Amino acid sequence: MSAGAAVALAVGLLAGVSTPSRAATSQPCDIYAAGGTPCVAAHSTTRALYASYNGALYQVRRSSDNATRDIGVLSAGGYANAATQDSFCSGTTCLITIIYDQSGRGNHLTQAPGGGAAGGPDNLANATAAPTTINGHKAYGVYVAPGTGYRNNHTSGIATGDQPEGMYAVFDGTHYNGGCCFDYGNAETSSNDTGNGHMEAIYFGNIKVWGYGSGNGPWVMADLENGLFSGVNAGYNANDPTVNYRYLTAIVKGEPNHWAIRGGNAQSGSLSTFYNGVRPNVSGYNPMHKEGAIILGIGGDNSKSSAGTFYEGVMTSGYPSDATENAVQAGVVAAGYSTSSGGGTGGTLTPGSSVSLRATTSCCTDRYIRHQNDQAITSVITSSSSSLDKDDATWIVHGGLANSSCVSFESKNYPGDYLRHQNYQVYRQHNDGSSLFAADATFCPQAGKSGQGTSLASYNYPDRYIRHYNNTVYIAGNGGSHDFDSSTSWADDVSWAVEQPWA
Repeated sequence: MSAGAAVALAVGLLAGVSTPSRAATSQPCDIYAAGGTPCVAAHSTTRALYASYNGALYQVRRSSDNATRDIGVLSAGGYANAATQDSFCSGTTCLITIIYDQSGRGNHLTQAPGGGAAGGPDNLANATAAPTTINGHKAYGVYVAPGTGYRNNHTSGIATGDQPEGMYAVFDGTHYNGGCCFDYGNAETSSNDTGNGHMEAIYFGNIKVWGYGSGNGPWVMADLENGLFSGVNAGYNANDPTVNYRYLTAIVKGEPNHWAIRGGNAQSGSLSTFYNGVRPNVSGYNPMHKEGAIILGIGGDNSKSSAGTFYEGVMTSGYPSDATENAVQAGVVAAGYSTSSGGGTGGTLTPGSSVSLRATTSCCTDRYIRHQNDQAITSVITSSSSSLDKDDATWIVHGGLANSSCVSFESKNYPGDYLRHQNYQVYRQHNDGSSLFAADATFCPQAGKSGQGTSLASYNYPDRYIRHYNNTVYIAGNGGSHDFDSSTSWADDVSWAVEQPWA
């Protein structure tokens, strides 16, 4: 595809929104096909990646009865029908069991089995832990907490050996860690490390064990097995920058003795090239020995200590031109990714605002989350309550300390103290600046599980939600070994009305 053709195609994309539920007239895989490098795998939980695609995007399984439901699109070439998931999963927890391949080759992603680095099967992603909007439509990404992973070891059409290929993904650039390895791409078919050059996958995170770029990270790098490469050198390459856009486009592509890393803001602007050159100057990577499995959220040997969020991605046959990828990026921008506001009846959670959180369970609609003797409890708060009680029940909303797409709650009258879970109970504690505290004090808003208000999922235990139980506040699952995990009235107890602050 010529540069002029790519620009013309990108303009067509930007003008192609015709109905509220239909996306652009050309989608990423249409663009890749026009460039002579067709998709051989196409995965997304947010939208169709072909203009003609009208099938299922992913499947969810609910915990209440283990029933499953495919989640499709609102129309051919359009956005995910999130309302189907919300209805099916109302009052219970759902996991993403399958991410369907839209290419027609059957390269679906399912629960990863154990591998050389860690046993399995891996965990499945909580289906509501990564809410987003896309062109104003509600959708959900794939939230990978450590231990979560998807894989397909029996694929069709994926590059093997030194065959050329390309891949892109849209990630949450604020959700990452230093664990190995949040990957999307080509890996070993045995789930074992079979040597240098047996992988070619996009990596995103801030681990520095094998390679890194400028700044403190996170970085887009290539996982080529036994090495995360930010350029031609093992270790440091100055031209690979720190990138932490809320929505990040990440690209890796490779052909005989040539590969590249590219990236950009998935909400605006163009792509930048971070590396474009020969294979790494380490033995075993020229020629490559790719095996053709597909992984998401894990390393090739099932290393699974990483974290990240995936919205969409594809793999191609052939080495895409920069012009083709530039047109794909224009289409991603036109798709209109944006953060979900969360919230429900009673208000929304806006960083910088003060709020009070009221229980919605029928027994307790006059009770609010407040701190008392460092514990989070619920108490009856009314206009006649003392100033102290009102202060204790007022919280300042911040962007999540561990993930800015979520939220953290700072005490109004104890500045620097936050709601934080410890051993599943919620406390008011002072921020010690540690990564553990940040994770424990971060909660991700979702539509209320009862159908009203807002539910707040724990960032690092995404199957657990802030719940009141016997007037004490916990992070609780829907059923479990603890009394506070009781499934009785769970959906009501984890649904909170976000209201104007008492103080």
